Amino acid sequence: MENAPVWSGPGKANKLIVLGIESSCDETAAAVVRDGRQVLSSVVASQVSIHHPFGGVVPELASRKHIEAIVPVVNAALAEAKIPTDQIDGIAVTQGPGLIGSLLVGFSFAKGFAYGNSIPWIGVDHLEGHINSVFLEADPPPFPFVALLVSGGHTSIYYVTSHVDYHLMGQTRDDAAGEAYDKVSKMLGLGYPGGVVIDRMAAEGDPSKIHFSRPFLDKQLFDFSFSGIKSAVSRYIQTHPDTFREDQAHIAAGFQAAVVEVLSHKIIHAVKKTGCSHLAVVGGVAANRGLRYAVSRKASKFGMKVHIPDIELCGDNAAMIAAVGYHRLKGHEHAGMDDDVYSRVKFKPTQKAFQSYVPL
Repeated sequence: MENAPVWSGPGKANKLIVLGIESSCDETAAAVVRDGRQVLSSVVASQVSIHHPFGGVVPELASRKHIEAIVPVVNAALAEAKIPTDQIDGIAVTQGPGLIGSLLVGFSFAKGFAYGNSIPWIGVDHLEGHINSVFLEADPPPFPFVALLVSGGHTSIYYVTSHVDYHLMGQTRDDAAGEAYDKVSKMLGLGYPGGVVIDRMAAEGDPSKIHFSRPFLDKQLFDFSFSGIKSAVSRYIQTHPDTFREDQAHIAAGFQAAVVEVLSHKIIHAVKKTGCSHLAVVGGVAANRGLRYAVSRKASKFGMKVHIPDIELCGDNAAMIAAVGYHRLKGHEHAGMDDDVYSRVKFKPTQKAFQSYVPL
């Protein structure tokens, strides 16, 4: 869009109000955030009950529900923040990665809303949002720090040098950790989403009763692989058809112990290699109690400071999108009417690029 609105007003850039919109998967969310830190409102419409019978997100249903929810959710966020439209300085909306149909609902709405009200706007990467979610807390990490981003669709480690600069250290080669949780939950007949129910059930089981191998790949590197442990759980269930129902809590505990041990080892090892003293755990799986405890316990042994967002900020939300949007709009970036969404990870620096920045 030519002549797109941009930040205006001398000295105003530090107190700008951004409306964030998120619709990458099965939550329709909107939030109002001041100066990239202060959350004035955050509204999330969940679709869990819609997708639960299917054991996972049905893309067509998700996009339809976003269409129904987007206007009420945005109106609710503005009302809760007590901010009229003419006081919104910018709009940030998730551009990708995610489900194309879902993304298009939020992105198209933001584009039209911005154009109709002459408000500058920017498309934001969903993963950038998760990394920046720690800056919505009272005690955010200083730069540089290492972030473990772990969710249903992504499991990666980043060396973070600014609000908008990230260096990829490692990522999953197959299933994301959250995806493995969902699939194991489905195997056990526990339904969707699997992360919360597996975490709760694991607390009732004995992790030493059923041992699953730890998929470290290479303990000195930072990539992950969780397809093997998912298959190991499947094999256990197949070979114990008469008892696996009774052993559900032990299976959940053994599975979670294996996943958490790998995740916590990799992030602590990454922090050591970079020489940082601060680390963050972000994304939907960051809400997992077992993971939060394991990382905090291991980090304390090495004098590392751990930053994990509140539970409400771990899952998909629009406040984190607004936080990133603030920094990008402040840097005079803006989107145009010909911009479009994308389904796969867009910012993907290589390990080689990271190694040239910080030798391992």
